[in-house]
Amino acid sequence: MSDPDNYPVPTRLDHLPSFLLTQSAMRVHRVVFDRLDAAGARGHHYRMLSALDEFGPSSQVELGRRCGLDRSDVVACIDALADRMYVRRASDPKDRRRNIVSLTRKGRDRLAELERVLTAVQDEAFAPLDGHEREQLVAMLTKIIDHHVHLASERRP
Repeated sequence: MSDPDNYPVPTRLDHLPSFLLTQSAMRVHRVVFDRLDAAGARGHHYRMLSALDEFGPSSQVELGRRCGLDRSDVVACIDALADRMYVRRASDPKDRRRNIVSLTRKGRDRLAELERVLTAVQDEAFAPLDGHEREQLVAMLTKIIDHHVHLASERRP
C-alpha cells in the first residue's frame, strides 16, 4: 500500500480548513496511538479513568456517554481496566441490573502515568506550534465544537 504522505494533494483541497483539520487529526492520532500503545493503553482507557476520577463512580451506561463510547466498547474497556485492577465493578444496590464502576488506587496511579505520556505526546504532536499558538488552536477548536454542540441541542425535541 502506498504512503499518502509522499503524494501531493489536489490544490482544491490544500486550503480547505475541513480537509486540513482531518489530515492533522489523522497524523496527531497516529502519534497519540503509538505512544499510548507503547504504554500498554488506549485512548478510551485514559478517557474512562479520567471520567471516573473527575465525576466519581458511574454506571456503565453513564460512563460510556461521558467518554463517547459505543455500548459494546464500554464493556470491553471496563473488562480490560478491571482485569488490571484499575477499576472495580459492583452491582448497583438500587438496581441490581446495573453495574457501578469506580476507580481504584491503582487506577489513579495509572491515570497519572498516562497523563505524563499524553503531556509528552502533546509536545511531540504539536511541536511546530509555540505555546501561544497551541492556546489559540485549543480556543478555536473549542469554539467550533461548542458551536456544533449548540446546534445539535437546538435540533433535539
